[in-house]
Amino acid sequence: MARWTIILWSLYGVLHGQEIQLPTIQKCCQDGRTRAQNGQVCTILPLISSSHICMIAQEQCCAAAVRDRLCGNGIEMAKGQGACERPFFEGEPWETKISKVVLFLNVNIFNHCTSPPPTLCKSIHSGNSETKPSTNDGFSFCEWMTLSSDVNECLNGGHNCVLGQVCINTEGSFRCQRETSCGTGYELKDDNNCQDINECTLGTHNCGAEFVCTNTEGSFRCHPKERCSSGFIQDAVGSCIDVNECVAHTSPCLPGQTCINTVGSYTCRRNIVTCGRGYHLTEDGTRCEDVDECRTGNVCVNHGCINLIGFYRCECRTGFIFNSITKLCDDINECRHYPGRLCTHKCENTEGSYKCSCTLGFKLSQDNRNCEDVNECEANPCSQECANVYGSYQCYCRRGYQLSDIDGITCDDIDECALPTGGNVCSYRCSNTPGSFYCTCPPTGYTLAHNGRTCLDIDECAAGRHTCSVSESCFNVQGGFRCLSFSCPQNFRVAAQGSKQDASVNLRCSKACQAYDINCNRDTSHLITYTSISLPTFRDFSKPEEIIFLQTVTAANPAPLPEATSVFFDILAADEQFSFDVEKRSHKGMITGVVRQVKPITGPRDFELKVAMNYVKSGVISHSNAVIIHVFISEFWF
Repeated sequence: MARWTIILWSLYGVLHGQEIQLPTIQKCCQDGRTRAQNGQVCTILPLISSSHICMIAQEQCCAAAVRDRLCGNGIEMAKGQGACERPFFEGEPWETKISKVVLFLNVNIFNHCTSPPPTLCKSIHSGNSETKPSTNDGFSFCEWMTLSSDVNECLNGGHNCVLGQVCINTEGSFRCQRETSCGTGYELKDDNNCQDINECTLGTHNCGAEFVCTNTEGSFRCHPKERCSSGFIQDAVGSCIDVNECVAHTSPCLPGQTCINTVGSYTCRRNIVTCGRGYHLTEDGTRCEDVDECRTGNVCVNHGCINLIGFYRCECRTGFIFNSITKLCDDINECRHYPGRLCTHKCENTEGSYKCSCTLGFKLSQDNRNCEDVNECEANPCSQECANVYGSYQCYCRRGYQLSDIDGITCDDIDECALPTGGNVCSYRCSNTPGSFYCTCPPTGYTLAHNGRTCLDIDECAAGRHTCSVSESCFNVQGGFRCLSFSCPQNFRVAAQGSKQDASVNLRCSKACQAYDINCNRDTSHLITYTSISLPTFRDFSKPEEIIFLQTVTAANPAPLPEATSVFFDILAADEQFSFDVEKRSHKGMITGVVRQVKPITGPRDFELKVAMNYVKSGVISHSNAVIIHVFISEFWF
């Protein structure tokens, strides 16, 4: 395997008047070799230094490593296959050529460029390639090769002859020969060689009378007897076609000229020298020279410019980076390269730099990077109360006000009277005020309680504020009073009379018949009781309201005997809607009647409710008592 030795010297450079330690040439060379081993293209290597010499070292050492590898491939191919035809090699044409050359040359040694054997030194100096002594100022890649003895591929099995062919060894290679048939146009001779058959001499051709037979290797040609003019040739059917002299002849034009075919002839045109990018023709037009791009215009757009052989490089200002493709200085997006490290909140890229900003509720601190909280309450943004929070603020309102849903700043009065529960705020009437409310009661019969919400009934009877006469009893009702006067009906006498302080039982009358009054004696009514009750207008009437309990002294027997007495209740008179009923129950072992309001009644209303209590024994009413109830219903629910 060939070994390449490169002698490189370390150089130092000075940039902007300051001494900067650049990578050594050995380091530049080793970087090129490493990138070649990694399969990178040697002509577009990433630069590790701005030094031109370092760049050349990178590229040449990379190319040397590639050639070293290809040379090894060629030697291994020679040992394994013994043939150097192109199909055996992979890669670019120049790679194939290197491998093929090395295949035939047994490379015995590659040494330093001071040995006596013939050497081929390819020197790279200032970007140009030329043959120079090994002591030149550039970099020399020296190689010499000693031919080895021929290998007999036919004996060691290194040939690729297929079945029906015979391997014949040649110097430096081999050839495959047919064992029997030579193919059309040839005949196999006694010496195992194939000899061309001259069909024209043997008369085995098929040329017509107007054609002349001309023998060729393995075949023959029929040419018309009529000849074409200069610059033309006849085809198989006798037509004259143009001859491409540029292809048919070798170098028909002088050196430095290009052959251009024309109909029946050709012309020679002088070559035009084309320079690559970064070069232009000299004044005499014979060669290319470097273009100093730094002097042709503002190529680096206000950045530093360094001219190099064949190209240039921009020295970018802080905040910019050189783009090797566009050859310009691109702005560095610091916000994207260092996310979350430059600014606390928001980072905005600017040309050559960046700037920080803060979200709402914060302000930039003096270091222009961090953000600090803003106390918005100092500016009094709220209509009433303000509380500063981190990054924002919160408005709140005093009692009786609520924060506006529109701006979150204004405090709007709460209309307590209009709330869903406003009907329960005041007993009677609610009046809203800014930040509060107040309750009022009906103008007569009520007074406002200490809680300022509830309306309390005024007991005019107890306070002596009624207008009842001496003969009347004052009965307090909700929101007023009534002057009541009761008397027993005919054939009844007063059995008990209520006090003026308690008129719940106004009068009780018992039966008192005359001895001769048969109808009176036969009447089953024994007792009549007069009473009064004051009721509100039930606003949420969802079930019967129990208003009066009628207690008897008759035992409630679960399974009454035929001789036992039972009590049945019946409503004899009521309002026109029949809004009441009586339910029979048992209370402490005794029969009890419960008078219930089963329908809503809207006040004010005054009416009389008459309930009969029938005592039945053995299926016959033995006697009955009546309760006459004077019902006074207020127009209010309280």
